[in-house]
Parts: sequence; structure tokens; C-alpha cells
Amino acid sequence: MPHRRVIVIGAGQAGLSAAHFLARSGLVAGVDFEVFDANPTPGGAWSHRWDALTFGLVNGLHDLPGSSLGPADPHESAREVVKRYYGRYEDEQGLAVERPWRVRSVTPSAESSARFEVTVEHPDGRTRVFRAGAVISGTGTWDHPYVPWYPGAFGGRQLTTRDFTEPEDFVGKRVLVVGGGISAVQFLQLLDDAGVSTVWSTRTPPRWHDGPFDPMWGLDVENRVAARTRAGLRPLSVVAATGLRLTPELRGAVDRGLLVSRGPIEALTDDGVDFADGSHESVDVILWATGFRAALSHLAPLGIRDRAGGVLMADDDVSVVVAPGLFLVGYGRSASTLGATRAGRRAARAAIAATEDAMSATG
Repeated sequence: MPHRRVIVIGAGQAGLSAAHFLARSGLVAGVDFEVFDANPTPGGAWSHRWDALTFGLVNGLHDLPGSSLGPADPHESAREVVKRYYGRYEDEQGLAVERPWRVRSVTPSAESSARFEVTVEHPDGRTRVFRAGAVISGTGTWDHPYVPWYPGAFGGRQLTTRDFTEPEDFVGKRVLVVGGGISAVQFLQLLDDAGVSTVWSTRTPPRWHDGPFDPMWGLDVENRVAARTRAGLRPLSVVAATGLRLTPELRGAVDRGLLVSRGPIEALTDDGVDFADGSHESVDVILWATGFRAALSHLAPLGIRDRAGGVLMADDDVSVVVAPGLFLVGYGRSASTLGATRAGRRAARAAIAATEDAMSATG
């Protein structure tokens, strides 16, 4: 069974950042550490985004450490921009990402030289097992969309954010978009531009924010998210932490009635939904833009879930309190691309320190 000092799970912003700092510390990819990614191409979750999400529509992409994205065409698909950038970064940094290998489980190891056994699976059915002194998990949320439960049953088509393709696919349909985040807002705009009839539902009134999105505001958001994860609570949704930035364009969409929520859903019906205000709306499609939860099922054998529903994180915001040697990046306060980059650095340093301690103990 091959042994690696550190295994990095996921080659998104957080995983690539962690791998960069491992390499900069003198560890060699493919020898001292391994990076596994379930996607067939570079780009992380970005590689699954829809064509209509152009780079000019995203909230921004922070540079990876030791690199610069450079000029990007705002009209080009964000998916292609990020896939190209991440792929170039992997090559330049010599990170030797192994793909497409999905990590199926991380279990405690009985060997004194390693804390964990990591099982990875290829789409063709092949499996491999590695021992590791430390694991950095940066699997994000894309594989775990959240759909709330409502009484009743809907007879039409239902899909989540990760299933969205192109707005033109819904022409001639009436679409209910559910969710109060930026994805829901973008879907409503894209569908409207394509001539699709829409209805918007949010559980609470939209949280518009017209104040400055400056570093002090960002730090306050991060601190509020960190306070929850340090208590073992689930991280806040993005919109719950940040609100929706009310740009002049969005204000105009509010004024003309596009971005006006009908309120919460009371129940699903065969042809649509009943709203909490007593009204009914017939729709052909329900698009659940209701967010994601952290994709952590591969870590279930380690029993890291807290009674409060989340993962109890240490004050460095990357170390899992109940599983020494395990580090989460892109979780909680590091869910943004900027936060993921910083978390990658902290996790790499912590993983190196943790494996040095283990080697000293066994040596």
C-alpha cells in the first residue's frame, strides 16, 4: 500500500492552493504528496458551469498563489476561463493532479506510520488505497446540492443549480426559481433575457445590500461564518452571510417586477405550488437554486460531524478538532476563492507540522 505524507482531495481553488504550498515547502508531487480530483478536466466545480455564465457575471476569481489569471474576456464562458487558468497552473507548478479519481473514503489507519487510509476510485471501476499522515480535503459543495422539503408532489420537471444548461432550454415554459442567492438572481435574468416566463420564491424577503463591499465588510462576514464553524454549526449560506449586492442593473430589475419574490412556498401541487400567502401558481418547471451543503461523505468513517450539524473547527479554521491530521479547505470562512487561497496555505503548513510530529514519534 503506497504511503504519502499528505493527500489533497480536490483540485479546485483550495486544493490547488494547498498543493502549491506543499510543493513550495519542498514536498514533491507524486512522491511526498498526491492530489486527487474527480473531474475529468481542470477547473474544479467551475468545469460544470453553464455556457451562459460568462466571466463578466461572476463575483470575481482570486488569483492562485504565485500566479496571475491575467486579462480575461468578460464575454467568454467562465467555465472555459477557469479551466484554462487552473490547467495552466497545474502544469506550471508541477502538481501532477491525478484525475479522474474520486475519493470514496478516508478511514483511520492501524499503522503507526500513518493516520489515514484513503480509497480512491476511477470511473472504470479501478480502486487504489493509500496511507497518509495527513489529509487536506477541499471537495467544496458542488456535489451536494440542497433541496428543501415541502408537502405535496410536483408533476413537472425539477432541477437544481448544477443541472442547469441553457436558458433557451426553457423557452415556452413557465419556470419557478426558488432561492434567495446570487445564482437565483442570475437565473431569473438569464431566463428573462431568453423570453422565458418566471416566478421567484424566497423563504424570507431578499436581503439586498447597497453598502460598500470593502475589506472591512468582507472581514466581518468571514468572522461571522467562522464563529459558527468554531462552534460546530453548519456554515451560513452565502446569501445569509453577504446579502445580495443591489447594483443599478438589479435595482432596475426590481423596479420592473422581475426580481420581486412571491414569498415562501407552502406546498407543492401536481401543476405548481401553493404559496404561504394563500395564492397558487401553475408552472412547468421548478429550478431549485437553494444552495449547497459541504460534500463530506467521504469523511463519514472519521465521525467528524458535530451534534450541532456541522464540523467543529479549530481557531485556525482549517483543522478538524476531533480528527488530528485532517484539514478542511474551502469550508466555512474559506468558501470564497480568496478565503480558499489563504486556507490552503494554513492547511499545508499545518499538515507538514502534523506529519513532522508523527515522523518524530515513530522515529
